[in-house]
Parts: sequence; C-alpha cells; structure tokens
Amino acid sequence: MSGCRKRCKREMLKFAQYLLRLLTGSLHTDSVEDELEMATVRHRPEALELLEAQSKFTKKELQILYRGFKNECPSGVVNEETFKEIYSQFFPQGDSTTYAHFLFNAFDTDHNGAVSFEDFIKGLSILLRGTVQEKLNWAFNLYDINKDGYITKEEMLDIMKAIYDMMGKCTYPVLKEDAPRQHVETFFQKMDKNKDGVVTIDEFIESCQKDENIMRSMQLFENVI
Repeated sequence: MSGCRKRCKREMLKFAQYLLRLLTGSLHTDSVEDELEMATVRHRPEALELLEAQSKFTKKELQILYRGFKNECPSGVVNEETFKEIYSQFFPQGDSTTYAHFLFNAFDTDHNGAVSFEDFIKGLSILLRGTVQEKLNWAFNLYDINKDGYITKEEMLDIMKAIYDMMGKCTYPVLKEDAPRQHVETFFQKMDKNKDGVVTIDEFIESCQKDENIMRSMQLFENVI
C-alpha cells in the first residue's frame, strides 16, 4: 500500500468518525471550531461556497468534511474498496460488504467507479437534512439496483439480506432465516398497487408516505446510513 493510500485511508477513517458524529447529533458548533483550530483546512473556497449552496451543510461543516476527505490525497475520490473498508469499521459484528457495495453505487451517481467529495456531500445532505420526498427518492435509487426505474422483489430482497448480514446475527437473535424475504413480501403487498411484479417510483413514494408501518420500517435503512 502506497504512502498516499495509507494516509488517505487514515483520513477517510477520520471522515467516517465525523459522519458518525453528524448522524448522532454530536457535531456542534464548538466542536467544529475546535477541529478547525487543530489543522489548516486545504480547500477551494469557491468550490465549497458552491457546494454550500447546493447542500444543507454549513461552510464550517463542509470545511471539516473536506479536510477529512481530501487531506494528503489530492485525487479527491474514494473507490469502492476503500468505501467498504470504512463502512466495516461501523459494523464489526456483521458483514457490511454487500450493503456497502449497494450504498457506494447509490452515491456514485455518474457510475464511474469513484465517489467524489461533491457526490458524497450531495447524497449525505439528502439523507441527513433532506425532505421526506428527497429521502424517498434517494431510497428508491438505492433499492433500484440496476437503475432501470423499477424495484423488483429480487432487488429489494438483495438489499434486505445485505442489511441483515451487516447488522449481524447477534443483533437480531430472534429472527428466522426467512425474515428478509418476509419483510420484502410485506413491502410488495402494499407497494405494488397494480400487481405487475415491480414497484415504480410513484408507487414507492405514495405507499411510504401513506403507511406508517412502512415509514417505521424505513428507519432500518436510515439507521445504517
């Protein structure tokens, strides 16, 4: 592993810690100030200002995230292997490889095999601070594995299996082996309005917004981001 890659991995692990703090609500203004005082932030001011306008993060939050993302690794992109390594740090009790693969593809909006800082921030902004409509659109894109505009039962099952694998059997000791399939069957009974075997974006959003049980089920998705 090259020196740059080692440093990049170290910085990305720091970045993952920042994300966890953002998710738990423990990243406050004071901590942001402290982090900024610890090291010089190398960034392109005009690019961060543009991203601030395009996202729901403050400039200071973007500066910290940018430093963690790009410090000492000027390519400024994360490949899938590194993404999986980062994600595994949060779920050591299970196997997060498959879910990280699906998640990486959802962030990699131009499908070039790499996630840039801009890609990641735009996705993260939606997941953390987006409207319900924006979050549901993003969730649909995650479940639509082949990006054909439809969610099949097989696609949703693949995602559910990946989530359960990632959380680990110790987290769900009472679940049976067919729990993911049962979960998917319940989803499809409510979402596939015209019973054609696929779920469209409109069916997905309408069902989720109207059904409190489905919205609670989606917390499983939200909690692992």
